[in-house]
Amino acid sequence: MHTPLGLVFVRVLVLNCGSSSLKWRLYDGGQAQDGGLVERVTDYAAALRDLLSNLDTSGIGAVGHRVVHGGLRFTAPTLIDDEVLEACTALTPLAPLHNPPNLEGVREARRLLPEVPQVAVFDTAFHRTIPAAHATYAIDAKLAAEHGITRYGFHGTSHAYVSRRTAELLERPVQEINVITLHLGNGASACAVRGGRSVATSMGLTPLEGLVMGGRSGDIDPAIVFHLSREAKMGLDDIDTMLNNGSGLRGLCGDNDMREVIRRRAAGDAAAALAFDVYCARIKSYVGAYYALLGKLDAITFTAGVGENAAAVRAEAVSGLEGLGIAVDAERNASPAHGPRIVSPAGAAIAVCVVPTDEELEIATQTERLLAA
Repeated sequence: MHTPLGLVFVRVLVLNCGSSSLKWRLYDGGQAQDGGLVERVTDYAAALRDLLSNLDTSGIGAVGHRVVHGGLRFTAPTLIDDEVLEACTALTPLAPLHNPPNLEGVREARRLLPEVPQVAVFDTAFHRTIPAAHATYAIDAKLAAEHGITRYGFHGTSHAYVSRRTAELLERPVQEINVITLHLGNGASACAVRGGRSVATSMGLTPLEGLVMGGRSGDIDPAIVFHLSREAKMGLDDIDTMLNNGSGLRGLCGDNDMREVIRRRAAGDAAAALAFDVYCARIKSYVGAYYALLGKLDAITFTAGVGENAAAVRAEAVSGLEGLGIAVDAERNASPAHGPRIVSPAGAAIAVCVVPTDEELEIATQTERLLAA
């Protein structure tokens, strides 16, 4: 377990109430002492009551909560009180699948542990450093301002953690390097990080924009929505569901699991092969765009389930970029090694790295830093 230098942890319970799951981890002295995952959750209050009734809560100094959307207001970890909770609830239309369970977990944890400080760590906060030129949509400015339409970005805790760990892997100060981080899980996003600060990211107002994902389309021509409404007679809710759950890899080949897509591709399945190619081509287009934006690039880092484990995706996503100094070493890339590692050729000007993400540790770290401050 990696512990940030110079940081002394109190006992921190991290709670991540997802759209249908409860992931938790208990840290003591910066080390994970216990943790687990409860799946198919329909009642988060009941799930938390069950968890805390079977957990030694003595000495817990704080509870850190993952909250997906912090809007424009919450740009850093925030101590939760009634007013903060109300403000986060008002952001529900921007993250209707995620903020409600996040906040249900907050409410129940505050009730069960009333004397323990509760801290919200926002997925969007890391991206509040993105310049206006990259955060602003070219729509009616007044309408955008009235309805909070801007690029918020997501997976911020992962991008923050992974960019710092990449700097450590390269044995360089994070303030001195530029990194493109690729969080490739069932949800996926790219981030351009200059000197430890996010300057561009692929997800936007919602997590739908950007890379091809397990069930989300990523970037599309927005007129597709109007076309489906007019020609296919689909309602907006049906189109919303299709783009968020019935698109991406699932929409292209029927499987949202990259392991199965790769297996089918190797067996000659044309739909799986196309899904794989579309997925990797989108990553490559963002790598090129972010390289141009950063001007100087020190590393590209793959993380999350697909990024950490799918060597074929890593190889294809950077294939043809050798002229830009970006390549993987076939043997290094195919190695089943775990942990942070470099998979580019020795001496490459731009390192291609694999760094396992640890969003729970990042939440614990940010929670502790807030309390220490």
